[in-house]
Amino acid sequence: MTSPQPTHFDHAGNPRMVDVSSKPVTVREATASGEVTLSPEAAMQVRERRANKGDVLAVARIAAIQGAKVTQTLIPMCHSLPLEAVTVDFQWRETGGAAARLRCTATVRCTGKTGVEMEAMTAVSVGCLTVYDMLKSVDREIVIGPIVLESKSGGKSGDYLRGRTDGSDPRGSGSDAQSAESGRTPG
Repeated sequence: MTSPQPTHFDHAGNPRMVDVSSKPVTVREATASGEVTLSPEAAMQVRERRANKGDVLAVARIAAIQGAKVTQTLIPMCHSLPLEAVTVDFQWRETGGAAARLRCTATVRCTGKTGVEMEAMTAVSVGCLTVYDMLKSVDREIVIGPIVLESKSGGKSGDYLRGRTDGSDPRGSGSDAQSAESGRTPG
């Protein structure tokens, strides 16, 4: 049995972008998430909007949106996609310990011939890196990750929900998450 031809290389072994010209146009959506673990002092500065560099979450949200929009310039084989929506949310995750965890979630949507998983994951990556950049003078031991695809819909491969094998939502009810913007539990 022979291995299938890699999609990002031609028969001569040269890199190429996958030809999606014959694929149907469908609504595509993807959600990714990532976490930033911060010291209590850094977390307090974010929550109180008193970091020296400004409003950390506002800047990180803009950076995440911009990151989604430029994914094709960062990831060599990604197609240029006309993104129609990018939403970014930050939530505090209770740890019960000395560190604080901030979760970044990005959802990207477009109508196109290929998915937006990479755009969602790039948005989260850039958002998390921006939190680090805005707080590195306070806490150089910030940890980023993991960054994961939570869900995707549209296209030939169908829908995907991370960890879903028995019909239940693996992320639970979200009771341990608190919205970083409003201080309320998301619903």
